[in-house]
Amino acid sequence: MSAPQHPTETASTAEATSGAVLSPVPDDVDTAPTELPDADPDSADAVVEPVDATGGADGAGGTDALLVTEGDVAGDYLERLLDILDVDGDIDLDVEGDRASVAIVGAELQDLVGSDGSVLEALQELTRLAVAQSTGVRSRLMLDISGFRAKRRADLTSLAGEAARRVAASGQPERLAAMNPFERKVVHDVVAGITGVHSESDGEEPNRRVVVLPDR
Repeated sequence: MSAPQHPTETASTAEATSGAVLSPVPDDVDTAPTELPDADPDSADAVVEPVDATGGADGAGGTDALLVTEGDVAGDYLERLLDILDVDGDIDLDVEGDRASVAIVGAELQDLVGSDGSVLEALQELTRLAVAQSTGVRSRLMLDISGFRAKRRADLTSLAGEAARRVAASGQPERLAAMNPFERKVVHDVVAGITGVHSESDGEEPNRRVVVLPDR
């Protein structure tokens, strides 16, 4: 299987492209701003393990080398999985920011995405575990299949921008639909770039969601 170097990432649930804004925040909700954009410190996606001596220095060079290694391990793991499932797909590897990015590209991969990306999320966790077992370092690798996360990122970027502009104009908070850590991070990043508003996460998994609030 080929492994061209293309950036990829992202995902989609029907929830955010339709009625993602559920209700205004009640008066008794604590609206104190949290530090952005990392608003989910307890999620696996928010945890970065230091690179140990076997992976290189803690500087950028050692980190980049570790992320490349993560991608290679993930690619090998996913290639074996595709062979077992007798599914055709190409694997693209990249490094995006502070995480490795792996994408499976092909025409008949919907079963590997699942309803609202549920199978994709499970495969991502299995791939991270395989990488961690090989490297000894917790992985924040991002897996995409058939561009599902890429479309989700685009949908969420539009959704978050519209919600933030409404909140800035009305002064009224808005609570978005429940999202996974990756999706919340996309929304937090978008809101952080819009003047007059900020965002925080509220609730417990799997019902944790982003609340967009006006600056006071």
